[in-house]
Amino acid sequence: MPAIIVGLDGSPESQAAADWAAREATQREAQLRIVHAGDALGSLYVPYMGVPAPGAIEAQRDWSARLLSEAQARLAEDHPGLRITTQQAETEAVPALLTAAKDAELLVLGSRGLGTVTGFLVGSVALAVVARSERPVVLVRAGEHAQNEHVPDAAGAGSGVTPYRDVVLGLDLAEPDDAVVEFAFETARRRAAGLRVVHGWNPATVYGYGAALDSGLSADLAEETRHGLRDVLRPWEDKFPGVEVRAQAVVGSAGRHLVHASRDASLVVVGRKKSHTLVAGRIGPIAHAVLHHASAPVAVVPHD
Repeated sequence: MPAIIVGLDGSPESQAAADWAAREATQREAQLRIVHAGDALGSLYVPYMGVPAPGAIEAQRDWSARLLSEAQARLAEDHPGLRITTQQAETEAVPALLTAAKDAELLVLGSRGLGTVTGFLVGSVALAVVARSERPVVLVRAGEHAQNEHVPDAAGAGSGVTPYRDVVLGLDLAEPDDAVVEFAFETARRRAAGLRVVHGWNPATVYGYGAALDSGLSADLAEETRHGLRDVLRPWEDKFPGVEVRAQAVVGSAGRHLVHASRDASLVVVGRKKSHTLVAGRIGPIAHAVLHHASAPVAVVPHD
């Protein structure tokens, strides 16, 4: 049975991530595994001469077990029939989460909001996991609720039963990887949502930076870009005929356009190229901008 993994540390953002993961697992007919991972137990309790305080490790284990048990009970009550398991990892957070997600469909993590400023405050653990994960990772802010993913009702109020907001996909025409595109289409299909595709292009790559722009040539290039976008998407539209697609070729970096589009999105999907070296992976500039400033959950899909 496919599994969705969620990292839980007791923070409001991780609780929101657990709720999101439970909804997603129910929709995918997958099982949910809740993982509590932190520094190796005892590493936080070295008050004197490197010796753990008496009972500190046991207290930490008890707290972790209680956190997992309470989350499991709450989610089981909210999602009857969902299979939920828990895992108490006694290793550092990043390797524990990466190992837990190795054979999962999805890894879900919480990310703190920026207060009055829309967006994420992505911590070192989340960034390290996103940069190294072989599986898609979704980041969810504190305060994210089911109704945020749906369009308002007729009275303009939040609702969890109205149609889903669009899924937004950032698409690189130079490297339109199938894994990223399929993830976005499949998510939109499962939610019966529209798919909004955003591709950013820069005339300076043709003219050279600082060169005078020719309006006629710019119009031709823009039309050529739109044609290329349609050509890439056509096979996917044929494969997912029920998904309504709106494609945009926008001038400039796609990052800020994706952030803007996230205000009316249920999920933003971006890609991340895998690293096949011993050096830790990196997050590209577009994914980095979206991760820090999007107002909807963000899925980062690794690809070759």
